[in-house]
Amino acid sequence: MSGAAAVGSYAAIGDSFTEGVGDPGPDGTFAGWADRLAVLLADRRPEGDFRYANLAVRGRLLDQIVAEQIPRAVELAPDLVTFCAGGNDILRPGTDPDDVAERFEAAVATLAGAAGTVLVATGFDTRGVPVLKHLRGKIATYNAHLRAIADRYDCPVLDLWSLRSVQDRRAWSEDRLHLSPEGHTRVALRAGQVLGVPVPADPDQPWPPLPPVTAADARRDTIHWARDFLVPWIGRRLRGESSGDNVTAKRPDLLPL
Repeated sequence: MSGAAAVGSYAAIGDSFTEGVGDPGPDGTFAGWADRLAVLLADRRPEGDFRYANLAVRGRLLDQIVAEQIPRAVELAPDLVTFCAGGNDILRPGTDPDDVAERFEAAVATLAGAAGTVLVATGFDTRGVPVLKHLRGKIATYNAHLRAIADRYDCPVLDLWSLRSVQDRRAWSEDRLHLSPEGHTRVALRAGQVLGVPVPADPDQPWPPLPPVTAADARRDTIHWARDFLVPWIGRRLRGESSGDNVTAKRPDLLPL
């Protein structure tokens, strides 16, 4: 077997994005793009011949991921690791994307020595997100570093910045900070493409048309979102609080899928 069919084990590490926040499953736990990617990979293997661990925890900063998740991923030594981290750091006031990228590269070097393939994910383009659009340049700088790091370590890149379909409001949950189930599906499909997995749909396929929305309704919706989600989120970031302080990895060991 070669390519994606040779992936018999997969560990996902990261923060809320990889944990799957915004994509609740039937049992109340989050599914998310990494779980969906694991299903795509498992479908390429004989039944019972695929193992998967999702080590991601919401709210984690890069150094926390390095300390808590990477040693476990190294111990598991899977065929594939997906690594998306640093986003929470970049969104914090005063952080330097050059410094975050330097620490990210050290983590990639560690993972590259233990896993068969390390897939690196970039950050999203925030041009359509109120307030966060002002961090677009900082995110783009970090993304440029991530691509250079991926080149140096021969890592495939899950380029979320270029995924046009997630610029649609329907790709995001009510809080606009985490993907919706459909958004997670689009990312999983793109990740599958990057890894050479045949996928059942185009991740950038157009969304169905929406009924027109008046400017007044759009402003009202933005005000409600800012009050209910954005302001509390900014407050937690400024206080250095994490939404994942009491959360553990949802699937800490490589389990059959």
